Amino acid sequence: MGNLSGKTAIVTGASRGIGRASALALARAGAQVLVHYGSGEKAAAAVVAEIHQAGGRAEKVAADLRAPDGPHALAKRVRAIVGDRLDILVANAGISKAATIEETTVEDFNDLFAVNVRAPYFLVQQLLPTLCRGSSIVLLSSLAAHATVGTLSAYAASKGAIDTLVKHFASALGDRGIRVNAVAPGVVDTDMSNFARSDAGRDFTLGIQALKRIAQPDDIGAAVAFLASDEARWITGDTLHVDGGSKL
Repeated sequence: MGNLSGKTAIVTGASRGIGRASALALARAGAQVLVHYGSGEKAAAAVVAEIHQAGGRAEKVAADLRAPDGPHALAKRVRAIVGDRLDILVANAGISKAATIEETTVEDFNDLFAVNVRAPYFLVQQLLPTLCRGSSIVLLSSLAAHATVGTLSAYAASKGAIDTLVKHFASALGDRGIRVNAVAPGVVDTDMSNFARSDAGRDFTLGIQALKRIAQPDDIGAAVAFLASDEARWITGDTLHVDGGSKL
């Protein structure tokens, strides 16, 4: 897919996992990609180097999205690089916390909603002046927003909020020609879902899926690139389940 030539994109949490795969997929399609990271500068630099080696364009940008002003600081840095036009915003950065209802602390809950909900909300708000007709916003939801998966109630609530925001953002921004969608992965072989690398975790994962293999980040990155592209021009306000037929 090479239909993003001349486009600019920002991917949050792009130093590893699904964010890294999304950044690489967008770059392969021709976009200039800003690789956001919170603390993994070396990993983000490696993603930028990989894109450069393939003939693409990329830069790394840092911001702490846990901080209340993190999205505002990131948006300012993005605008300094891309100017007044941003074509693709992928709000991928997220954190997870497995805990029972009894074990979940106020700090855990606040951190989950700060990174998973507040950050993408205000990043969209702060980057709206740079988004234009034909721009695409892709948020990251989760299987956990639609089905029970382990002890992830607070995390699942944050991803359920993303599914709600997608509809409200899509409705509010449709007149401007801006599309807003989400991708909802199932269990993916990333650091966040490293339980799937154990025998028990692998057996559990395969047991809830129609397709019998463990998803790789590239499986999700390809879906993100599709939603960002003009091939998805008539899709907005939707959450695309990219989960191998989990919990059907």
